[in-house]
Amino acid sequence: MIKLPKNLQWLHGKDTNWVQTICRILLGAALLFAGISHLSFNREEFVAQVPNWVPMATDLVVVLSGIVEIILGFSLIALYKWKVLVGLATAIFFVLIFPGNISQYVNEVDAFGLNTDKSRLIRLFFQPVLVVWALWSTGALKAFINRKR
Repeated sequence: MIKLPKNLQWLHGKDTNWVQTICRILLGAALLFAGISHLSFNREEFVAQVPNWVPMATDLVVVLSGIVEIILGFSLIALYKWKVLVGLATAIFFVLIFPGNISQYVNEVDAFGLNTDKSRLIRLFFQPVLVVWALWSTGALKAFINRKR
């Protein structure tokens, strides 16, 4: 295992319980599925969600975010020893893509069956749940709180 500097050793975290492990694996599987769908059968739906202010080609944004989701999904499932770091990275990713969800709501973009303001608004409340899920299921939240300063 790679030896981290003493002030970063909390990134390895401690063991998580079986419920957290199952939730981490489920989140990883969901991200793998989402990433694959970015690159294939739901690509147009994801392209529709990319905000106009993003300074890149919308299709490239979808492809890159799909690749990141695949990497994060695989990492959540397979990189157990690095689960805290992967949990932090996943939470950061969920925060970074949140403006796309806000844009979908504000601009009334229909995608994934979200074709009403109410359904798009409800979706916004699930993004913080994903952030907490990533942090809790990997033990990142506890590791960060309990780190030695």
